[in-house]
Amino acid sequence: MTTQALPTIEELQNIAKEIRRELLKMLHKSGSGHSGGSLSSADILACLYYHEMKVKPEDPKWEGRDRFILSKGHAAPVLYTTLGLKGYFNKEEQFKQLRKIGSLLRGHPISSVTPGVEVCTGSLGQGLSQANGIALSLKLDKLDARVYAVLGDGECQEGMIWEAAMSSAHWNLDNLCIFVDKNELQIDGKVKDIKNIDPLGKKFDAFGWYTIEIDGHSIEAILNALKEARTVKGKPTCIIAHTVKGKGVSFMEGKHTWHGATPNDEQLAIALEELA
Repeated sequence: MTTQALPTIEELQNIAKEIRRELLKMLHKSGSGHSGGSLSSADILACLYYHEMKVKPEDPKWEGRDRFILSKGHAAPVLYTTLGLKGYFNKEEQFKQLRKIGSLLRGHPISSVTPGVEVCTGSLGQGLSQANGIALSLKLDKLDARVYAVLGDGECQEGMIWEAAMSSAHWNLDNLCIFVDKNELQIDGKVKDIKNIDPLGKKFDAFGWYTIEIDGHSIEAILNALKEARTVKGKPTCIIAHTVKGKGVSFMEGKHTWHGATPNDEQLAIALEELA
């Protein structure tokens, strides 16, 4: 959050649209990367970076900042786009360089390369453990900062997630809030067919978390859930965000084939028209 007036719901909706447009242009230029899961989490990142989190793009390592971990690191385009639009780096230059040698924007987030990236992610299942460590260190240092993370639902098939979930509750990490981007698809098909993770909310409850379930494309619902999470004491919060893979682009929505695919010239033109 900043000293300026916070954006309205309508303004956040427009920001999320801009994030979607820019990440698709970036992916089209690159010719490789992950479209579906980037589009599904755009509303969440818009709310976090433009309304919820304390950040200073001009000083990415500011000690008092809130931290963000993209555990589903293959969705790097949505993070890069958000950081670029927010002013962490020169977007006009870098948005053309996704996945190119020497670029700030690598295939997966790298903390030593990209301003605003807290940790390296991409090997699924590890982001929650990293978030735990950061949240615990903030508590030990008595810093009034929070840690936010976005996990994929397919990622929640990983055993390491559940070991980390136990640790989050054990250490009473009430400065930790995660989103599960529950778009119900992974690279090979439906999550429920490959390894069913439901009932996900009850599982997080059983592991000692405070759990909220929302429409992950409703700005109002996201903001209300984040506000509620701030009131929770003594335990971490999991916001299960029901989303649509490829959200905002008709021919991508609900199709696992767009997990790691990028639009061609014609498809990009259609997508940008739909997101206008």
